Amino acid sequence: MFWPVAYCRFALRRCILLRLCLSVCVFVVLSFTALAQVPATIADQMTSDEHLAKPGWWPRKAEAARINYVGAAVCAECHSVLAQSQQQHAMAHSSMPVSEAEGLKKPIGYDIGQFHYSIIPDNGAATYTVTNGSQSFSAPILWAFGSGKHGQSFLFENKGDLYEARISYFRSLGIGITPDHPTGIPVSLDDALGRKIDKDEALKCLGCHATAAVTGGKLNPGQMIFGVSCEGCHGPGAAHVALARAGNSSPGMIANPGRWDPVTSVDFCGSCHRTWWDVDQLGYHGLRNVRFAVYRLQTSRCWGKGDARITCVACHDPHKPLVTELSAYDQKCLSCHVKSASLPLTADHPGRGCPVSASNCASCHMPTYQLPQMNNPFTDHQIRIVRDTKTFPDE
Repeated sequence: MFWPVAYCRFALRRCILLRLCLSVCVFVVLSFTALAQVPATIADQMTSDEHLAKPGWWPRKAEAARINYVGAAVCAECHSVLAQSQQQHAMAHSSMPVSEAEGLKKPIGYDIGQFHYSIIPDNGAATYTVTNGSQSFSAPILWAFGSGKHGQSFLFENKGDLYEARISYFRSLGIGITPDHPTGIPVSLDDALGRKIDKDEALKCLGCHATAAVTGGKLNPGQMIFGVSCEGCHGPGAAHVALARAGNSSPGMIANPGRWDPVTSVDFCGSCHRTWWDVDQLGYHGLRNVRFAVYRLQTSRCWGKGDARITCVACHDPHKPLVTELSAYDQKCLSCHVKSASLPLTADHPGRGCPVSASNCASCHMPTYQLPQMNNPFTDHQIRIVRDTKTFPDE
């Protein structure tokens, strides 16, 4: 790597007080095609860890005590319609008890070489067993991660550590090897069990898949609220509720991401869905990045300097189930683009019209890609003119 690129990466991440260097750094970064595409808003974006270090609420913030969380039922006392519809969103079911997991409704059997895997449900519980005939391991499943719409993975404990099971449930497939786990035959029983989740990863996993699972700076799964409920995005609600119950007509004391600028809004979602800096810091390259919608969106040309018309929440209402009908997003596209290629551009519609069609825009400009082991297509959120769907534009 040439030294100007290394210097630029360091400057962009660390020299907060030297913002005058940013314009020079961005110029240098853009001059080197070896780097991933850099958003024009890079000077205003941060890693999720940097956001978490700042004062105020942010997803995965772990400072508040459990007593500061009130639960969705209390939120529904004033926001009944929003609370009820949010429960239909997949985020509200991103984690769940064993008794509710779609993938644990009936016995499971699966073989990897000489190792036999089974999960046996029993009266709201389930036992995970791995055996090679001469050795075996069994443990209760603690929770299921994933709504079940596409699939679910299962967590268990081994020698005091949290593990993710080697096998998962996929709606389109049934049972298969868990994504990001080795696909080869295990070399030992310990190797066969699954993947150990260290403390830092556990904080991030439960922080994104549940609400109030990390409180007082510590993992607190025994008192967590399953799924991402109201307070998973808006922050602990006890102070807000107390003011509202006291008759304050404008209680405040709660985060409202809908009022934030486009860059902050998209980075907010990126706390769990990975910001541009998060992906860059991890060093991920290639097709695997299609999973990170925030990162991909921020590399779209039409993102520009941050446009409120294409933030995450502009297209996806977090209080309602995900809309899967592509034509439903056409009006979102036409809020920036003129309807026809023959029409002149305007100040509020700076995007050229498509010469092919003004309907089902996403089917052409946001193709889907299949990732190995995921068993589910991912929509690429880098909005672009796609020359070849077999190629994936990412370093």
